[in-house]
Amino acid sequence: MIDRRRIIAGAALCAMLGAGPSAAVVNDYPTEAIADYVFACMQSNGQTQAALRQCACSFDVVASVVPYARYVEASTYLSMGQVTGEKGVIFRTSAPAKAAIADLRRAQAEAEIRCF
Repeated sequence: MIDRRRIIAGAALCAMLGAGPSAAVVNDYPTEAIADYVFACMQSNGQTQAALRQCACSFDVVASVVPYARYVEASTYLSMGQVTGEKGVIFRTSAPAKAAIADLRRAQAEAEIRCF
């Protein structure tokens, strides 16, 4: 026989600990992209436990604002924009490039305010 009080107490404990489905952060970023973001952030902000927490927070904010496909798009434009001369100019000056990069920069600015 199932003890009803234990089930209710367990469910209440899970809700308090955030173990329910509503507490889960939903994003479509692969683990490798998350790790890359946090490692790069820690390179810029120090290799400390505090930096790890702030960089993880920063990633969460960026992921909540920018979908993964848009993040990849902006990252690609930023990377390809490093190419010098005529070959890289389209990645620095086109309207789609500017819009994607602006979206990412806004998300990073929000993360900076919330996490650092």
